This record gives sequence, structure tokens and C-alpha cells, in this order.
Amino acid sequence: MTDTTQRLLTLLSLLQTPREWPGPELAQRLGVTERTVRRDIDRLRELDYPVQATKGVYGGYRLAAGTAMPPLLLDDAEAVSTAIGLRTVAAHALTGADEAAVRALAKLEQVLPTRLRSRVRSVGAATEVLAEQSDSPVDTTVLTVLAAAIGTGEQVRFGYRANSGAQTRRLADPHRLVAAGHRWYLVAFDRDRGDWRIFRVDRIANPQPIGVRAEVREVPGGDAANFVRASLYSLTPVHRAEVTVAAAAELITATAGWIGDVEPVDEHSCRVTTAADTLPWLLFRLIRLGHDFQVDGPAELAGYVREVGARLQRAAPVK
Repeated sequence: MTDTTQRLLTLLSLLQTPREWPGPELAQRLGVTERTVRRDIDRLRELDYPVQATKGVYGGYRLAAGTAMPPLLLDDAEAVSTAIGLRTVAAHALTGADEAAVRALAKLEQVLPTRLRSRVRSVGAATEVLAEQSDSPVDTTVLTVLAAAIGTGEQVRFGYRANSGAQTRRLADPHRLVAAGHRWYLVAFDRDRGDWRIFRVDRIANPQPIGVRAEVREVPGGDAANFVRASLYSLTPVHRAEVTVAAAAELITATAGWIGDVEPVDEHSCRVTTAADTLPWLLFRLIRLGHDFQVDGPAELAGYVREVGARLQRAAPVK
């Protein structure tokens, strides 16, 4: 596939979203000049794609409603298999299941023919995935709607269940989706409260993009992952861990994903500071590092590790 063809497909994907795209914004998204954008628009019109243009401060380009995307570059079996795989990954916030999988699912479901979309849903409804139990199952439809709103830069309105159980309605500028541990979080600017917030995606209901552009802001902490980490650390109850790991800091940073603060002790060990909302999940994260570690604190975690270790020894006695 040539660069021009790939760029035209990307341009078509952007134009099909329910908003106006100003020429300068399209140029920035595609990494080309505004003149190139105009030429690409002309090419799409020559291919019978009805690209509409409006003038004014809020004007721009968009694809006429009801226009079909170009055929998928996948056969039916490949498209169904890919969609099912992405849906399974997106449903479980496991290592490697990040925002990219959700964005890909949102794009794929957007262009799946109706007959294939129904097949994907039928297989999903008839399939059970043997995975880690979670107290916060996530609706992949909610994830894909939020991912689409982030991609198009639209404000989104949704219902939200607070920690107290109270049901609220929120209007937010969505920024990023973050998979942290066994949960998904939406990082967004809450327009009603005038501040940045993280929302547990399993508590979000019926998100609806409203067709109004979200304001571009800099997220506190420099990026969404740091903001989620700082926000989770500030919540109670939270269980912290300070451990010395028998591995180089560079190795832990490269392989452990989002784990917390990693400081080198020497070339063969490092000190890791992390936190989680439950002791079992905190210990699981430490075990998943794949290296020996020593608990430096707190005493609560050290006691829990000894308790679990004793249970494991009883489960596999030496004969």
C-alpha cells in the first residue's frame, strides 16, 4: 500500500466522524501541508466520495452522511477473527491490553458490514473467556464509544456511578483511556466541575459524543498515565509497597509496564515503589515482575506475603 493510499484511507476515516474537520487540523493529523489536504480532498471527490465543505470559523470538511467506507482489506474470516480477538482483549485490562486495542476495535466495528457485525456479536454472546476474575467488568461498547470520542476530539456526556453509589451525569472533554492493573480509567476534563478527573470505565453508562469539540488542554503530571498513577495514590484505601528487586532498573522499566517508581540500587538490583487497591492485587503485580524481591515495607504487606507463603508451602509439602 503506497503512502498516498494509506493517507487517503486515514483521511476517509477522519472525515466519516460526525464533526467538521478544519483544513489545518487535517494537515496536522496527516503530517502534510494544507495544500496536500486540498489535493487529497479533490482525489476523494474524483473517486465519488461526496466530501462536503463549509466556510466560516467553525467550518471545515466532512463526508456526507450515509457514505460507506472503502471495503476492508480483509476477507470475512480475517475480519471476524480480528474483531473477536480485539473484543476479548479489550474486555480484560491485562498487560498489553492498552488503548490501541480499543481504538482498533472502534475503527474495525465502524466499517464491518452488517452481516459480519452480527456474526461477531453472536460469537461474543456464545463465548466464555477463562480469565482472571474481576470485580469491575467493562462493556466494550462503552470503551469503543469513548475511544472514538477521543479520536475525534468531541465532548462526551455519560452517566457515572460514584463511590457512594450515587448516580450522576457528567459532561467531559475526554483525553485518554488508561489500563491500570485490572481496571480501565478514562482521563478527562470534567466541564461541570472545572477540573481534571479519572473515571472508572466500568462505572460509566451510556456515553454519548455530543458533536461539540473538546478543548485541548495539558493533562496534569505531563501525561495520562502519570495522572492516573498520582490520582490512584491519593485514593483511600490504598496499599503501598516498597521492595528491592533482584534485577536492573532498566530491565524492570522495559518489561514491567506501568509499575510505579523504579530507582536503581546497583547494576543488579533496584528499588520499586508501587501501590494497588487490594493486597492480593499488589502481591500479584510484584510476582509478575518475574524476579526475586524483598519487601522493605510496610509491615502490613510483609505480613501478608508471609501468610501467603505459608499457605503455598502447605499446599505443596516436601515429601
